[in-house]
Amino acid sequence: MFKEYKTITNVQGPLLIVRKIEGVKYSELAEVILSSGEKRFGKVLDAQEDLAIIQVFEGTQGIDTKTSRVRFLGKTEEFGVSPDILGRIFSGRGLPKDGLPSPSVDKYLDINGSPINPCARDYPQEFIQTGISSIDGMNPLVRGQKLPIFSGSGLPHNQLAVQIARQAKVLGKEEKFSVVFSAMGITFEEANFFIEDFRKTGALERAVLFINLANEPVIERISTPRFALTCAEYLAFELDMHVLVILVDMTFYCEALRNISSARKEVPGRRGYPGYMYTDLATIYERAGRLKGKKGSITMMPILTMPDDDKTHPIPDLTGYITEGQAILSRALHKKGIYPPVDVLPSLSRLKDKGIGEGKTREDHADVLNQLFACYAQGKEVRELALILGEEALSPLDKIYLKFADRFEEEFVRQKDTEERSIIETLDLGWKLLRMLPKEELKRIRPKFIEKYYEAKG
Repeated sequence: MFKEYKTITNVQGPLLIVRKIEGVKYSELAEVILSSGEKRFGKVLDAQEDLAIIQVFEGTQGIDTKTSRVRFLGKTEEFGVSPDILGRIFSGRGLPKDGLPSPSVDKYLDINGSPINPCARDYPQEFIQTGISSIDGMNPLVRGQKLPIFSGSGLPHNQLAVQIARQAKVLGKEEKFSVVFSAMGITFEEANFFIEDFRKTGALERAVLFINLANEPVIERISTPRFALTCAEYLAFELDMHVLVILVDMTFYCEALRNISSARKEVPGRRGYPGYMYTDLATIYERAGRLKGKKGSITMMPILTMPDDDKTHPIPDLTGYITEGQAILSRALHKKGIYPPVDVLPSLSRLKDKGIGEGKTREDHADVLNQLFACYAQGKEVRELALILGEEALSPLDKIYLKFADRFEEEFVRQKDTEERSIIETLDLGWKLLRMLPKEELKRIRPKFIEKYYEAKG
């Protein structure tokens, strides 16, 4: 039996302060028993010699400090795992949310996971096809990589997230692939959009969803990605699956972190966020990767909305330090009606060179990528020049580059949210656009590829 304490001395917002306690640890679960017999659960946010601060999941309304009791359960949050979790929808606390009975449990795992020894990591070097040309062709995703999507308020990142979750696959031999989808602080309408899309397209069969709604406890938002990653680690390293983890929206996660820090009266850092936010984000992002001797892998795509579209805001800024690149959504492209509005020029995949080429995508991928990037950049420069001087002042070659930039956005970047392009289709589309340019302008492509792909089909 667990010892009960009747020493609640204060209630501050969602927090309880309990004194005269013994042996309580940080992150330990607690049970609060009200005088009516109602039970609520909480998590220890701070533990000192004789004092503990508890965040109550269900809120503190109605808790009487004189009659309520607290029991500390001697364990942290755990998630019960088994192969039956595939195809299921859970709350942000790992409880079934799809109206079905709880899945069978083979074992319980601590949601905080264990740090991965850097020496045990295997280098990411295998291509994952998302079916989206602006990602696969220009900023490829590699198995075991952390590639966030930087979005803005009102941009279609939710639509992009479900498309990636639906279409992502490992090329080559048949391998077990699954998606773990974690949504934090979203509205009921958004949650319904995610769930219905997964069900309608059949993607739910190979997925596990964790949904935390905006009206649910803030402390639950802190646990949601950790439940998702615990699930992913089990699928990847015990069931040998290749897992894509999508986290939406990390901005809401960081806002929850700030709210809890404020409730604890901690000294704020940049823009009110706690000074340890970098470390906290790292405990999430660094759980992705590959392990030597293990067949499975965890690839991560966190999605965050940049406040005021500001890339220097602490959330995208710190995320960029921890992860291996970013795909940035453009408000300008979105206003043109282009979906997905991925701005390929500021986007970056630091591991792209390891996941492309002969035997992975196609031999000409790196050259085509570099040439498309250079030509689009040149075309955008010409577009800005035309706004100042007028198109009449442009040279014939400038006009070709201007037309290239327009067609690149309209034909290469734009695609339907139901359209899945193979990497071969994406590269062939790239060559189709490059044939707009004189052969001597293709300075980033080796002659053998020009002969094979430019001239042969020109």
